[in-house]
Amino acid sequence: MTPPVVVDWDGTVTEVDSLQLVLGAFGDERAYDRAEEALGRTATLHEVIALELRTVRAPLDDVVAWAQEHVRVRHGFAELARAYRPLVVSSGFHELIEPVLEREGLELDVRANRLDPRPDGWRARFRSDEPCPVCGEPCKRADVAGLGPFVFVGDGRSDFCVSLAAARVFARAGLATFLDERRVPYEPFADFADVVRALAAPTP
Repeated sequence: MTPPVVVDWDGTVTEVDSLQLVLGAFGDERAYDRAEEALGRTATLHEVIALELRTVRAPLDDVVAWAQEHVRVRHGFAELARAYRPLVVSSGFHELIEPVLEREGLELDVRANRLDPRPDGWRARFRSDEPCPVCGEPCKRADVAGLGPFVFVGDGRSDFCVSLAAARVFARAGLATFLDERRVPYEPFADFADVVRALAAPTP
């Protein structure tokens, strides 16, 4: 029996980070670049997200409609979702994730942050400010507490800490580099068809 499957959203389920797309259309994409450069150096992940969001002032309904039209999910995700009912654990926002899932005809458990879309700049309402005892920042480990052994699929910095707690990891992009540097085993993937095939294969 396959353990619970946990997936990151932005850059993992989605082909491109949806917050970056939103900033490009409604905010200041240069703020995204500056904030990402500061990430892990002079700013925490929460601080970076908060800075990026403050540049968005559009009505939430307009942004949601745009996201439903433009945010694309990675090939094979619907198949994975229907076969394994993954838990979506994201540093993004319910208000931007759930409309895309709805468009795809999927209803999944999502653990993410909330938006306060003010006209003078959006604010983030983070689901937790409690620092992780392992990495020292609020992170996704808290979302998988009590889950038991789990499979994790991710791509970026917000996935670093939680991936080290997983029984099996599928990684790409920055997460793959992070695990390579620490010689932590993982399985690379290009899309979710790769993940579905690997999960369905007999265990050696």
